Amino acid sequence: MKAKLPLPQHDSYLRHRRQAASQIIVPVVLAALLIIAFAVLIGLATFRGDGDVARWASISAIWILIPIMLAGMIFLAVLGGLAYLMGRLLGILPAYTKQAQDLTYRIVSYVKRFSETAVKPVFAIDEIGTTIKAIFGRR
Repeated sequence: MKAKLPLPQHDSYLRHRRQAASQIIVPVVLAALLIIAFAVLIGLATFRGDGDVARWASISAIWILIPIMLAGMIFLAVLGGLAYLMGRLLGILPAYTKQAQDLTYRIVSYVKRFSETAVKPVFAIDEIGTTIKAIFGRR
């Protein structure tokens, strides 16, 4: 048996429940009823004796294609804007990329110089040890 927890009864919870019904459930139900009413009305107008099925099929195709065409136009505008910005950017970019490349080469040379300087004492000690081993190890 599962214990049932009591629902909160404070004012904000009750207000939330009323708002959920009035702001979510009622508009969704009304929109569904409106869509069903339009579908029934279109069906009655289309399939009556004087209804023109081809005309209603064309109207339906138009209503289906309008959002697709709008999305395509937005996509085309964004793509055209990106192509334009890329063209402008490629006109500006080579000067700055050369400066960045020169800076990178300078940093690389500093890092190499620092690493060679840091390793030099270790190699010197290792060289001395190898020389001593070679001198005393020959006998």
